[in-house]
Amino acid sequence: MTLDFSKGITEFRWHGRGGQGVVTSNQMLGKAALAEGNYIQAFPEFGPERTGAPVRAFLRISKKPIQVYAQVYAPDVVVCIDPTLLDVVNPAEGLKPEGTLVVNTVNEPTDIRKKFGFDTGKVVTVDASTIAMEVMGRPFYNMPTMAAAVKFTGIVNAETVINEVLGRYPGKVGELNKTAMERAMKEAKVG
Repeated sequence: MTLDFSKGITEFRWHGRGGQGVVTSNQMLGKAALAEGNYIQAFPEFGPERTGAPVRAFLRISKKPIQVYAQVYAPDVVVCIDPTLLDVVNPAEGLKPEGTLVVNTVNEPTDIRKKFGFDTGKVVTVDASTIAMEVMGRPFYNMPTMAAAVKFTGIVNAETVINEVLGRYPGKVGELNKTAMERAMKEAKVG
């Protein structure tokens, strides 16, 4: 089941660390939404601007022009691409009760639901870290985590976001990302 995005603005909040591609995946999803005829706002929020520091990014997608110019405080979807942040931040904080929480983790959705007290909505888990290492040989788990979010929210077509990734990363890197994203969509769990 997907969220109903036709009623207004759909807001995303992303969590990760500097250098992990939080901003890039946020932009790729925004570009895919734009390619499908939506209006978007995509912007990052940095703390100490260094590799490894916690980073958040925000995305708004709407069928109508967006006239909100503020941080996202009550997201419809939260995506956490770094499993080490689960001991530092509560990704479910502010998440709408009917929202979707997408987490890169080896844990089951029920474990994440319990850990963060998110008793409503949808929890999606995907072991994007393992997928990235097995497919790409490097810890690039932002795109597989984004793919799980795309699958379980239905915000854009999977093909559209994959095409955006292939456009940004032509050749072998793009093909490896595509393979990792397709595998993530198959292996992601929802609960």
